[in-house]
Amino acid sequence: MNASRRIAYVIDPRFSGGTSAAVAAELAVIARFGPVTVHAIESGMFHGRSVAPQLEATLLALQIDLIWNAPVIAADLVILHNPSFLKFQDNLNTSIICRDLIVVTHENFLRPGGVEGFDVAACLAPIDRGTLALGKHIAPISAANRATVEAWQRAHRLPFGWHVLPETWFNICAFEMAAPPDRPQDRRGRHSRPGFEKFPTPAVLDTCFPPHAAANTILGADALIAEGMVRPHWTLLPFRGIEVARYFEMIDIMVYFTAATWRESFGRVLAEALAAGKLTLSDPDTAASFGGGVIGVRPDEIDAAIAAHLNDPARFARQVRRGQEAIARHSADAFADMFMGLADRLERRAAA
Repeated sequence: MNASRRIAYVIDPRFSGGTSAAVAAELAVIARFGPVTVHAIESGMFHGRSVAPQLEATLLALQIDLIWNAPVIAADLVILHNPSFLKFQDNLNTSIICRDLIVVTHENFLRPGGVEGFDVAACLAPIDRGTLALGKHIAPISAANRATVEAWQRAHRLPFGWHVLPETWFNICAFEMAAPPDRPQDRRGRHSRPGFEKFPTPAVLDTCFPPHAAANTILGADALIAEGMVRPHWTLLPFRGIEVARYFEMIDIMVYFTAATWRESFGRVLAEALAAGKLTLSDPDTAASFGGGVIGVRPDEIDAAIAAHLNDPARFARQVRRGQEAIARHSADAFADMFMGLADRLERRAAA
């Protein structure tokens, strides 16, 4: 890889949850190859300048200054994460000059049923207008995410000259792997950032977290707390109410469903649960990203699936390790290899 290649990131750094965690892990890898600049766009999606903690910690560790609202961003390669941050405005409010622009799609372009997840064209248009580049590319983060991008493209078309990369810009899962428990119990939990799309209906939550479970812990339950939802057998904790490591000490099983009208494009919280040694269950579409490591079920199938694994601790352990093997393929070194191959390929194409 060309060590003199200039790389710039463009992100609204106030995203909580998966986007900022993914960018933080990625920056630690990309910084191996030389100086990286990180540009913060103050979009209409958020208020204030409170940077997501995991991203802030990584920038500090790497000694990278966050540059807010630069009028011009110039580099050989510009990587813009999560274009949905532009859905509340008409302009990017900066000019990007580069050889290649890569737009990483953390949000699915389509929801279940084919409805747009956000106004994709309205978000890509200001990026297109504001960027002078030889190549403009879309980088899906998973096979499921790619399917929604390509389905949207067939119906709407990307701006002229844009292309979907064949490489998958996957989440780095550089987690320490914990052993599954020797004697697992029916201690269930879920965690995510707050958001209506992240949570299923109360009826589904009741099915996922029943009174007969030994424990039910929901981290990120801000909306449930605000609505006054009371279940004596639930422990409701606000987002960042406790450390995630402490939350994982309280559970053996992660049960994760979202609103029926929304799907994770990857599901970083599921990867975290697998790394922590937890049996992990979700809907079949979300589970498909984890090579069989996440059990894909309907809510009414949860109790039977959990019981089958609790009654056979060896099976419980095999299932957890299967998931850990899947996320181990999302290593920092694997991402570095993907990135170097892609960057070299784009450079050769530009020189041809």
